Amino acid sequence: MAVIYHAISATLLFWHGVWQRLLGDASALGTTWSWVLGIVFLVLTVRIILFPVFVKQIRSQRAMQALQPRIAELRARHRGDRETLQKEIVDLYRVEKANPLMGCLPMLVQIPVFLGLLHVLRHLKPTMPEHLKTLYGWSVAQFDSASSATLFGAPIAGTFRSTGAQVALLGGDTATVRIVAAVLIAAMIVTTYLSSRQLILRSGWAQDPQQRLVQRLMLYGIPASLLVSGLIFPIGVIIYWVTTNLFSLGQQTWMLRRYPPPTGGATDSGTPSGATGDGAPGGTQVAAARVPDEAGRRAAPKVGAKPNRHRRRGRAG
Repeated sequence: MAVIYHAISATLLFWHGVWQRLLGDASALGTTWSWVLGIVFLVLTVRIILFPVFVKQIRSQRAMQALQPRIAELRARHRGDRETLQKEIVDLYRVEKANPLMGCLPMLVQIPVFLGLLHVLRHLKPTMPEHLKTLYGWSVAQFDSASSATLFGAPIAGTFRSTGAQVALLGGDTATVRIVAAVLIAAMIVTTYLSSRQLILRSGWAQDPQQRLVQRLMLYGIPASLLVSGLIFPIGVIIYWVTTNLFSLGQQTWMLRRYPPPTGGATDSGTPSGATGDGAPGGTQVAAARVPDEAGRRAAPKVGAKPNRHRRRGRAG
């Protein structure tokens, strides 16, 4: 992990240096903008680097959706024979070069980056010995500056659960830290849910039980876990998380327009692929009912049209 710590530190220090030259050390609204913007642009740097991975994620999801009719056929053919069914599905994925785990890859790739920033920011303590302040390429002046950096008066190294003594060492106020942290934790949970929900609703619920389990974990499990883990995250880490979620919402909007989900299919949950309903019950029946209705309307004569007597005579003869 030392390599990751150095890489995260180097990127954060680079962007802090850029914004410090532009804005100086002055703060406004109780915020040290050079450090806050340094974290924001750390997110942008990481997401730009990982952009090809997200493109592969969307393409893989489209490939998986295109295979759903064939998977449905396999389920019908091997009903009651789970072992053979799983083998046939795995073989289908291998032949078509589709990877059901690709949907989790971007999140997994970002975990080391997140852990690296978490480690670096938790390392920021004014009482840290000077020989430890220079770890990962930091200078003593940069370390001291980051240790006192704030967002709306709350130290970015502070957490919701920081004690009064810990907050005092960082030069902050316990009430301010908890208010800022609580607002950011709420924003982190909401944006995490919205990011997952946007992708799932636009792409459709997976038919494969394992894929659907992963989707439900992303949609409900991860936001719920943040309610607990967010209490121990430094404010700077939560800034990173909220920023990356907002970036994801914008990026997914663009990518879903560029790589639209296939139309005409329906998922197990009853929601047509690409629809905006969250597994609304009865969706499949409604969609199926529309087909004969539309066919009947096309075959039926228009209102006010004269009966075709020639056709009747021909049949009679």
